[in-house]
Amino acid sequence: MVTISVVIPTYNRCSVLTRAITSVAKQSYSADEVIVIDDGSTDDTRDVITQLKSTFSNLKIVYIKTPNRGVSAARNTGISASKNSWISFLDSDDEWLPKKLKLQVDALNSDCNLRIIHGNELWIKDGKHLNQKLIHKKCGGDIFLESTERCLISPSAVLIEKKLLEEMNGFDEKFEVCEDYFLWLKITAKHTVGFINEPILKKYGGHDDQLSRKYFGMDYWRVKALAQVIEQCHLKDNYKVKATQVLISKASILLDGYLKHSNMKYYDEISNIRENFKINEHTLLHNQF
Repeated sequence: MVTISVVIPTYNRCSVLTRAITSVAKQSYSADEVIVIDDGSTDDTRDVITQLKSTFSNLKIVYIKTPNRGVSAARNTGISASKNSWISFLDSDDEWLPKKLKLQVDALNSDCNLRIIHGNELWIKDGKHLNQKLIHKKCGGDIFLESTERCLISPSAVLIEKKLLEEMNGFDEKFEVCEDYFLWLKITAKHTVGFINEPILKKYGGHDDQLSRKYFGMDYWRVKALAQVIEQCHLKDNYKVKATQVLISKASILLDGYLKHSNMKYYDEISNIRENFKINEHTLLHNQF
């Protein structure tokens, strides 16, 4: 029996929280608990949760209010509080399709070696369906190489073994954004990823509080993630070469942008990282031949 804790981090999103939790309540495979981490909200989140507990009396909803520390800390708090062997994340502005958990549990039952599984998603912006570009195509299996370029796994699409999250020390709370990119790199470097090749959730975009709209130059965090993965994860040689090449490329683009916009705050840091890994790249390529 696959027992599942759903972890929902939220911050001042009471207007969409009902949609998210309703989509959990309507799953054809029932979650064992829903843990809502209120990351210091100042809106009516607590009242919404109280109402939802009454509406969905058969669904165990745990509400935890914390100071505002960011989404990584909120997710980690939910992981620690969870009582089950599997974790499924749901961002409060997303919505699961009814068979999301059932499809994933069926896949796990078919392959007992899987420790993480995700799936396709529908993108909705301003009420309209968006077609995804080919570069955003999701997949499963050995996906580390593809994952270096961009984040290919949505937290809201994941069902993951709690023990695996603990082995990876959860989400890095020092990362303001791209914390999921960093975690998936560490996981895909070592583990095969399961995949449901049909939409299992709706992702809604276009609202002002999305982190991807709030933060510019997000590749700064991707460069830092790649550097740590290369240095700490004992990568296969081909993994290390690819990750190093992507790091150098992303760092070069960042540096050009810093100069163009006269934004020198992180210039020296990224320049030093790039130059160090250029040396590493030369050594890696030399050792391959």
